[in-house]
Amino acid sequence: MNVNNNSKYRIITISGKYATGTSTLAKNLIKETGWKYINLGDIQREYDRQHNIDENKQGALSRPDEHEKEMDATTKKILKKENKLIYESWLSGFNAQGIDGILKVLLICSDEAIRIDRVVNRDGLTIDQAKEYIKQREEENEKKWKKLYGDYNFWDSKYFDIIIDTYSSGPIETLGKVLDKLNL
Repeated sequence: MNVNNNSKYRIITISGKYATGTSTLAKNLIKETGWKYINLGDIQREYDRQHNIDENKQGALSRPDEHEKEMDATTKKILKKENKLIYESWLSGFNAQGIDGILKVLLICSDEAIRIDRVVNRDGLTIDQAKEYIKQREEENEKKWKKLYGDYNFWDSKYFDIIIDTYSSGPIETLGKVLDKLNL
């Protein structure tokens, strides 16, 4: 599928907490649009591997503040200049504020048990491990970001053009909702 050339959007950002379906949506969008794809999480995981940080036992608090700021500055630079890009990161919608031509998508999952189940099945963890990993990563990230950027709710609806609950919207329906919005 070719995205309508009349679309007012040149970039799609996908934000969401752990195990809300952001990577699934991104992969589906790539197939449909043929756009480039950047996953900031992949870049962070590579950084973590190089610095012996276990992302499931440590998180944003293990990384220097300057590294986090550099990643977010790089995100903003990319979002200002790129076209036909799908950009996935927890803060991409927040970081895209004030930049034209970006469809800011937030995925949520209103059923915590579903998120836990996704992590258990994807990563081969126990339920207790999955609960702990989700809690640890989200709390550490939020603490770091609030320290760096202020006391924001980084997933406030005001920062996004479309919010989809992946508990009630499956992968294909979620894709359809984003494609519908993209072709306005």
